[in-house]
Amino acid sequence: MIFKVFAVILAYFLGNISPAILFSKARGEDIRTKGSGNPGTTNMLRVYGKKAAAATLAIDVLKGVAAVLAGRALGDEKVAYICVVAVVLGHMWPLMWKFKGGKGVATSLGACLAISPLMGIAALMAGCAVILLTRMVSPGSIVGAIVLPILTRVFCPDFFPYAVLLAILVIIKHSSNIKKLLKGEESKIDFSKK
Repeated sequence: MIFKVFAVILAYFLGNISPAILFSKARGEDIRTKGSGNPGTTNMLRVYGKKAAAATLAIDVLKGVAAVLAGRALGDEKVAYICVVAVVLGHMWPLMWKFKGGKGVATSLGACLAISPLMGIAALMAGCAVILLTRMVSPGSIVGAIVLPILTRVFCPDFFPYAVLLAILVIIKHSSNIKKLLKGEESKIDFSKK
């Protein structure tokens, strides 16, 4: 039991690792005071460009993968599912950064890819299709979150309640984006930024 509890705690603190914040702090800045204020891939793209965004995305995805692997190594599949929620909570509300974290999309993606690669890829494709159509990341993120529980019914039924919780968390973190979308004020992404 102690190993299972340790795995969940470890997953939460893995989520606390914020490449966006660390990268900006290394430059003497704080990404949470720039652009949209979100320490995630999209804001990193807007503020620092493609390389910083790609590094942020890769590390945030890997956090999700690492949490699932830790859950499996120290517990079992159910512990891995709990670790998915823990790592996303750690990313969204990190103790190390005064509970001011990101929106959890990339970390959720990494965790879902580790739980079921086909499920993760299907959710990613749904999200990317919306992003390409709208040139806005938030609708794609929200759609990816919404379709995830549906996809679990095909690829990983036992993960369904955890996927519902992830979807709720991601939608809550996107509440300001949803308000902007309804007002027609949400920013479009410039894919040509260096």
